[in-house]
Amino acid sequence: MNHGTIGAQRLVSQQIARPTFSEPGEAVRWLGAVQAQDYLGALWAVAVRTVGATEQTVEQALAERRIVRTWPMRGTIHFVAPADVRWMLELLAPRVVQRSQGRLRQLGLDATTLAASATVIAKALEGGKQLTRPALYGVLESAGIAAGEQRGLHILGQLAHERLICFGARNGKQPTFTLLDEWVPSAPSLPRDEALATLALRYFTSHGPATVQDFVWWAGLPVADAKAGLGAASAQLASTTLDGQTYYFAEQHAAADGGEPCAVLLPPFDELLVAYRDRSASLDPAYNNLIVPGGNGIFNPIVVIGGRVVGTWKRVLKSDRVVLTFSPFVPWSDPQALALPAAAERYSRFLGLPAVMV
Repeated sequence: MNHGTIGAQRLVSQQIARPTFSEPGEAVRWLGAVQAQDYLGALWAVAVRTVGATEQTVEQALAERRIVRTWPMRGTIHFVAPADVRWMLELLAPRVVQRSQGRLRQLGLDATTLAASATVIAKALEGGKQLTRPALYGVLESAGIAAGEQRGLHILGQLAHERLICFGARNGKQPTFTLLDEWVPSAPSLPRDEALATLALRYFTSHGPATVQDFVWWAGLPVADAKAGLGAASAQLASTTLDGQTYYFAEQHAAADGGEPCAVLLPPFDELLVAYRDRSASLDPAYNNLIVPGGNGIFNPIVVIGGRVVGTWKRVLKSDRVVLTFSPFVPWSDPQALALPAAAERYSRFLGLPAVMV
């Protein structure tokens, strides 16, 4: 392993190159969590890591509760496996909640108001009901709890962190919310030490080679907790030190090279980039501003060839086709240009629409 191979090794560990799972929920569980605030992009993030998956099959996995969408880490929406949702929230959400206290105070959301909100929303959702965000805001307003000026948004996020609610099925293009205990079967809690070790093993197995700093970023854990989890899991991991930095990964990925350099189109906020504090193994820092313009936190979709991000792409959906536009960082080389049609075809199969490259 060297700095030049890390990006290609991550393609394999993340199941982008040579995926082995045939069920979307298995791919999500392998990764631990898949960032999913961009819902349509997250469907593709799962499908690209699942053999033969389409947009429809991933949405079916969500509807059948084989994947759960909620806020397990960093205050950001992710897909997680049903068996993992509770212990992950129990482990990771308290730090997010602690950091949000200042904003909650600004919004006038004290403990009494949040408790009243929980009671009102639990009653509105009991019996398997699924309501959209505007509908829940209406429920709060009817109970005398103001939901404007981002209060409703923070109330719902807080209740998700408290394991009261999660996302339900889509209502057209609108997400809905439902009671977690009615949506996901109960599962045993994990002791904190075991949860830290489980999360560390999951991360380094599915995202390695990666550093402890990368794990701290991805999980949103204090450094001491991240190191404790890694220490407990390290016997099941391999490691290599490069320029004083230690990278951890699964032994079976030690010699992984990603295979023949191939192209793949990845969505915004894909784990190949967002899961690492240091993204230079896949992205030349000179192009950071093309991926996250102005450092605004909004990631563009990326073109990856041989483990390196080499450009961005956009899609325009038509009734009978999808039009793909590419913006390379530098003009495509002949091998890169020849690799793009296969990437477009892979995305075409996901949508069930012919792809037109322009």
